Amino acid sequence: MNAITKYITSEIKLSTYNEKLSKTEVLFEEHILVWLISGVTKIIHANSTYTFEPGDVFLIPRNQLISVVLMPLNGVPHKSVAMHLTTPRLKDFYYGLKVMGDIKSIEKIPCFQDHPLLSSYLASLLPYFEMEGKFPNEIASLKISEAISILRVIDNSIDAYLANFEQPGKIDLSKFMEKNYMFNVPMEKFGYLTGRSLTTFKRDFQKIFKSTPQKWLTQKRLELAHYQLAEESKTPIEVYYEVGFENLSHFSYVFKKQFGYSPSSLVGHKSRN
Repeated sequence: MNAITKYITSEIKLSTYNEKLSKTEVLFEEHILVWLISGVTKIIHANSTYTFEPGDVFLIPRNQLISVVLMPLNGVPHKSVAMHLTTPRLKDFYYGLKVMGDIKSIEKIPCFQDHPLLSSYLASLLPYFEMEGKFPNEIASLKISEAISILRVIDNSIDAYLANFEQPGKIDLSKFMEKNYMFNVPMEKFGYLTGRSLTTFKRDFQKIFKSTPQKWLTQKRLELAHYQLAEESKTPIEVYYEVGFENLSHFSYVFKKQFGYSPSSLVGHKSRN
């Protein structure tokens, strides 16, 4: 079996993945706190790429387009504990609490490296995955509240993100698409994140870019891939999933159709020049 997932509750899970590489493009509707036990996790978020190693604890923000790449390391499976910090849970936690500073959206992936308070807490969850029977809801609630409390102790800016319960509003479509075009998600998701229905999204897109969304997205992704291959000396297998293509063969086909030569012909191009 390539992937195994064990749940304490629907909000807390232990995932083990044995394949060489897994890439998923997602839009979480809630914050996800992740403790990486083994393997490597790479997260592509807007214009930034984050690489996490065993022992790292990081927070994946809600309502953000990201690509998650899971990689086993040296024959050891990729294993992680993930805790969903749902909006109802967070609202209950913050009820009556005074939040200092401005409420805002997370624009990066916060990482809490090797913090003993958080690491020891997450390690204490592991025995629960071996329990038989249903995990008591009241204990699950306490464990999630404990996690939020620890985050508030070790990061005094975290309230500004966790206490933000706003839904995406109508934003600048041009700026958003220029920042997020490498994410291969349904058009409905692009519409939702820019505060538009699918129909309004397509209409506004045509007005701004003078093109259909799919044609523009493919062109932008190919241009980025060409730059990474020619100027950053990356290989096609490193590039295709980072720029939003689902598989290497399709990427190679449309790349050659666009530029007249294969992606592999650019490998080592900069070093030769």
